[in-house]
Amino acid sequence: MQALKHVLNFYINSSIHVALAVVSLTYITFMEFNIPKDTNLLFFIFFASVTGYNFVKFFGVAKFHHRSLTTWLKLIQIFSLISFVLMCYYALKLEMITLLYVVGFGMLTFLYAIPLLPPNRFLDEKNNLRSIGGLKVFLIALVWTGVTVVLPLINNHFELIKTEVLLSSIQRFLLVVMLMIPFEIRDLQFDSVKLATVPQLLGVTGTKLLGILLGIGYIILECLKDKTFGTNWIVLCIILVITFMLIVFSKEKQHKFYSALWVEGVPILWLIMLLLFT
Repeated sequence: MQALKHVLNFYINSSIHVALAVVSLTYITFMEFNIPKDTNLLFFIFFASVTGYNFVKFFGVAKFHHRSLTTWLKLIQIFSLISFVLMCYYALKLEMITLLYVVGFGMLTFLYAIPLLPPNRFLDEKNNLRSIGGLKVFLIALVWTGVTVVLPLINNHFELIKTEVLLSSIQRFLLVVMLMIPFEIRDLQFDSVKLATVPQLLGVTGTKLLGILLGIGYIILECLKDKTFGTNWIVLCIILVITFMLIVFSKEKQHKFYSALWVEGVPILWLIMLLLFT
């Protein structure tokens, strides 16, 4: 039992779980637009997600406590290095235009973690993008939308200037913001008041209400698409109901797996249900 707990902790802390969530949303984009499943892109996104998330999470720890790193953190560093090498390998198999977009999203991730920007532009002591009041959740949603919607379409030479693409992009953005809400509520007890996070601005109840309204907006956008109601709609409604419940029952003092496992697992569940029932 203890060994299983260690495995689960490594699975979550090494960002494998969140990387699978990103890959799942990318695969859903392939299914939605009926384009070929690009294995190289899926592998690239998986390893890039692991590399990016671990870089953001552990940059400061590795920089200032290198000699005193715990065993599990050293293992994550090794895993991240392997992921980085594999990310570079699969990047060579992507279209050039795709790589240009990757560089853009990569720069956002880099600036999100690294203090390179002028300090007078920030409300907190850290000079990075996540220190700008109220920006964090929307920046993450923007990057996730670009990676899981734009990259698979660009890499398959799909025309982006289409109503369906715009609607799906907005929907993906809304969904990621919804999934971020339990994390924002959890971090309310730790975040500096200068960050002006959504729960700090709206309160916990107001933030949950915002999540419900975003879900309703998602459904409205789905109705605007030129598609017939069917199994996909049923699966989507189930996923939104689950997301609503996770938002409503989220609180500041959560079980450590509530957001990190169950909330981040929603995209994985969505893909599994689509593969099983459509």
